[in-house]
Formats: sequence, C-alpha cells, structure tokens
Amino acid sequence: MAKKPLSDHFDGNRFFNPTLPKDFAPSRRSTFKMMREPRKPWPAWVENLGVPRLNEPLEPNEVAITFVNHATFLIQINGVSILTDPVWSERASPFRRIGPKRVRSPGVRFEDLPAIDVVLLSHNHYDHLDIATLKQLRQRFAPTVFTANGDARLVAPLGFKEVHELDWWDGVRFNDALKITFVPAQHFSARGLFDRKKSLWGGYMIESRGWRIYFGGDSGYSTHFSGIKDRLGPPDIAMLGIGAYEPRWFMKPIHMNPAEAVCAHRDLGAKQSIGMHFGTFQLTTEAIDQPLKDLAQALSDNGIPKSQFVVLQEGETRVF
Repeated sequence: MAKKPLSDHFDGNRFFNPTLPKDFAPSRRSTFKMMREPRKPWPAWVENLGVPRLNEPLEPNEVAITFVNHATFLIQINGVSILTDPVWSERASPFRRIGPKRVRSPGVRFEDLPAIDVVLLSHNHYDHLDIATLKQLRQRFAPTVFTANGDARLVAPLGFKEVHELDWWDGVRFNDALKITFVPAQHFSARGLFDRKKSLWGGYMIESRGWRIYFGGDSGYSTHFSGIKDRLGPPDIAMLGIGAYEPRWFMKPIHMNPAEAVCAHRDLGAKQSIGMHFGTFQLTTEAIDQPLKDLAQALSDNGIPKSQFVVLQEGETRVF
C-alpha cells in the first residue's frame, strides 16, 4: 500500500513523532552505549503462575483478557478472539542464537489457543512483530492482520489473505460488532540499520458494543494519551507498558516508566488499566521485579487504588 500524504508525522520519506524533535531516533552510538550499561541480574528461568481460562462462556456484556507474555494479550469479546503483538519465539531478535532470550514460557501454549480472528501489530520491533509466530498463526488460523503503515511489506508475503495497513486514526470495521482504530504513540521503528522510521508505530482502540479497549503498544509518555480520550472517548480497559524503562537518559522518549504509565492511565480516563512489557525478555537495565515495585509506589503516590491498575500473571485470564 502506498504511504499516506504528508502529515504531522510523515515527511514523504520517514515517519516522525510530532511530540519530539523531528530528527529524533536513538542513534547507533547511544544504543551501543546503553547496551554497555550495567544490568541488574535476571533469573535464568521463571515458572509461570497464571492459569488460562480460554474456553469459558462469556455473557454478551463480558470481555476476557489473558496475559500471554510481554505485550501479547488474548482478548475475547463478542465472539471474536484478538491477539496483540504475538510473540511465541525463544528470542526477540533477528538471530536464533543471540539477542534477548525469554526467561519464561508463554503463559498460553500455542497449541492451546482458540481460533484467532484478528492480530494487531503495533510496530515492527522484534519483540512485537515476530515473523515465526505470524507464520504459525497464518498456517493454523489465517486471521485478519492489522499493522502499522509501512509494515505490510513484512506481513503480506507470509500469505495472509487480509492485511490492513493503517495510519493514525484510520478505523476499520471488522464486523458489525467490532471496529478497530490505529492511534498515535511516541516511539520509533526499525528492523535493521537502514530502515529507521520507514514504517509507523502506534496503538489500537477496539470498540465493540459499548466496550472500548485500548492497547498502547510501545510509547513514551506524551500528550497523545489525552488526545486519544478526547477523540475516541475514555477506554474501559487500557493495556499500558510499564517495563524496559532504564536507563532513563535513553529510554524516556520511547518507553514509559510505571509512574508515567499511571499518568497515562489518568490522561486516558481509563476505568481499568493492565500493565505489560515486562518480565519475559531482559531488554534494559532494571531488575525483573522493579516494574511491579515502581508501579505499586506510583499508585500509592497518586492515591489510585491498586485495583484500578493491575498486573496479571503470565497465563492469567481476567473476565471484565
């Protein structure tokens, strides 16, 4: 699909964040510097505690959300099963033997998945767009795929029959009861050294029979959260990143820390938020449990009940 016309986030050649300097993108030099930062040790392996409940009958006004791992959720709503940024591979990497390696199994075995109707891809980083997993999903379920503008080149060759490549605020009606809108985020894209910002990044608002469910993808904290609320309304449920945020000198523009995620929760006017993007791949320097500690502190500091912003165990299903 041809790129969109010039806009406040596309200059005709590359995408950019209107909330940051136009030339912003982590440089190779700063990336290598960040990779040399001392890291808190993570365990070699962690057993999952969550128990999936994938086949329970839902009432018409109920939605089930299962946290698989990292940014992968299974959302079951009004007879439709949706996967966000599905990753079942051992590494979040273009290589089989190097790169961030998972420290826990996916919370749901791939063979236990129900029939998947929709896949939402927020951007093309390897911990969010995993070609091996997408191939498996196409072979088993042939779902409809929604992806960021510029990323159909990665997805369409895999053989999916229906791929929707979206710009910010583009909305597509999947069926009479479900609409999906691609919404802004503050991040960047790259699969290699020479394709930085050649495709877009973002999140999704899922609307179905009175429900609004927001999946934030990867994002730094900025004004777009309040903009999403103003344009589409406050979500009933928001899935927000709370991990991979240290060191702040590098990560602040592109990944929220838990305190910023709490601000995003408030900006969105979300009734319920769920933390994600932690605990599976060691991408940054903080300890594996630091996001949970920092989230608890941020909620306490802001007088927000813990029940309003929860963290699910990998594999745990919550019915709302």
